[in-house]
Amino acid sequence: MEKTKLAAPSSVPRHVAIIMDGNNRWAKKRLLPGVAGHKAGVDAVRAVIEVCAKSGVEVLTLFAFSSENWQRPAEEVGALMELFFSALRREARRLNENNISLRIIGDRSRFHPELQAAMREAEALTAGNNRFILQIAANYGGQWDIAQAAQRLAREVQAGHLRPDDITPGLLQTCLATGEQPLPDLCIRTGGEHRISNFLLWQLAYAELYFSDLYWPDFKPRPCAMPWPISLRASAALVRPASRSRLELVLNA
Repeated sequence: MEKTKLAAPSSVPRHVAIIMDGNNRWAKKRLLPGVAGHKAGVDAVRAVIEVCAKSGVEVLTLFAFSSENWQRPAEEVGALMELFFSALRREARRLNENNISLRIIGDRSRFHPELQAAMREAEALTAGNNRFILQIAANYGGQWDIAQAAQRLAREVQAGHLRPDDITPGLLQTCLATGEQPLPDLCIRTGGEHRISNFLLWQLAYAELYFSDLYWPDFKPRPCAMPWPISLRASAALVRPASRSRLELVLNA
């Protein structure tokens, strides 16, 4: 595939953020172990990446593992780490072939060194790609993000490189984990919960929020030949139920 930058029509959100919730409940409903739900969720990730990339969305940020997820049972956390590691190894090549850049945001210090190395390798492999940016939030929390940005600026003040009066909302924003990326236009949460759960607290200040009752593994946009214009304002939401178990993108010219 030729590595050229796709320009997004004005009706397409530049940045979509998704809280992928409901994997465990999806598995429980089918009398399966929780890890089966997380594995099924990988297929939904691939489908959403394809739709966003072909639509001209510039950035997709997925909430994969929150800082609160460490409180889950040790067996489940271990299975999630193994799944994350294997997915990085497998999917990084596919992302690179499709000219997609991978960024991982969050506090990596708690991850196993081997997993940290896999993160760096996947990011390095895809660093030169410019069609679309996929951001994975791992061991991420919005409060942590704001605190680490404030700490960075405090160190600059302490070193004499900044004055307190130099610190503006815009400057602080550049120090967040998302850096210079455009702010999210739309945040989707699956699984029926109506909250943002410490995800991108600063960045979502003006984003539109869409809450779906579908569990994440069932949230699979319709595959098609793209690009499609996506209208945020002309339709009730980005997605709507096409049946009781699936969603399709609402597409308006």
